Amino acid sequence: MEAVLAQLAEAPERSALIFDVDGVLAPIVARPELSEVPEETRAELRRLVARYLLVACVSGRDGSDARRLVGLDGIEYVGNHGLELHPDAEGAARGIAAFRETLSWPVEDKRLSLSLHYREAPDEQRAVRELEAVAERARSAGLSPRWGRKVLEIRPSLQADKGTAVSALLERSRARRALYAGDDTTDLDAFAGLDAAGLEHSVRLAVASDEGPAELREAADLVVESPTALVELLRYL
Repeated sequence: MEAVLAQLAEAPERSALIFDVDGVLAPIVARPELSEVPEETRAELRRLVARYLLVACVSGRDGSDARRLVGLDGIEYVGNHGLELHPDAEGAARGIAAFRETLSWPVEDKRLSLSLHYREAPDEQRAVRELEAVAERARSAGLSPRWGRKVLEIRPSLQADKGTAVSALLERSRARRALYAGDDTTDLDAFAGLDAAGLEHSVRLAVASDEGPAELREAADLVVESPTALVELLRYL
């Protein structure tokens, strides 16, 4: 582990550290509004902000909500899985709003995307069947449904994801080395963006769980088993 991280730690002025938020910096909880970034994690991030060229968060949350949750200045926040950086985001938001009006399921409305959680559903199998029907209706409406950890995400059909967000952040900062840490299916896109950036050195870090995709663990250079374990790893940086 130390060897994989050493090339970042020895050149912080050329290195970027990019994190998903929920499931990575903040432990997964029953409902998104209950999430918290532990103060221990926040202290490490504060230290890293002072040391590294770029520290960023690329979240499925709205960017302003990710900023509120992490609660630190000096970090660049990109929300809605990178959709916030797309030039057609405002037009896409209108289509998302129209689809939201057709839903009876409780919705986490992030303006550019919708999250339909089923973590607390009394009958999870029934909930998934109902949400599969929602996903089909979303496809018919020209939207893009994607499944994550106990959640169905409805997004516009735009060429934007965590991978394009990572690419934009790296290009803007001119970082030559980078780490990305994620825990879910959408973070595979971020791994791909990291791979395509042509960096001197990159680290794909998975915060693994039983709910997360096996592909994430397989694609990662480093694996930790919880947000708490991630904090321990950050101390090497």
